[in-house]
Amino acid sequence: MPGLFSRIISGEIPSYKILENDLFYSFLDINPITAGHTLVIPKVEIDYFFDLGEQELQGILAFAKPIAAAIKASVPCKRVGIMVAGLEVPHAHLHLVPISGTQDLNFKNASPASQTALDQTAALIRQNLESSN
Repeated sequence: MPGLFSRIISGEIPSYKILENDLFYSFLDINPITAGHTLVIPKVEIDYFFDLGEQELQGILAFAKPIAAAIKASVPCKRVGIMVAGLEVPHAHLHLVPISGTQDLNFKNASPASQTALDQTAALIRQNLESSN
């Protein structure tokens, strides 16, 4: 049976999609650490991030780079932090989290976001992503 993220990629479970290509998919975390918290995942279902092949490892960061820039343009923050925890869902993924200090990169700060807030944030990030291309 496909895992949670594979079901999101297929559209079986709705998401606040930011960007996708043939290899990767990105969407807002519905329990964000901060507004704009985005997940970037490979479309191949591999549990452990460092079990990805060399091309996938390089590709996921290249795919995430313009998304991080769009998040930074959309959400007040000093930087977009990156985290690979990999314990929550058995599918390799990056967390892109808008931060103003290291204390902001903490899952204890995560809480459910409203559908309205997620819709607005996703639209703003996609708009800034499109304007940078």
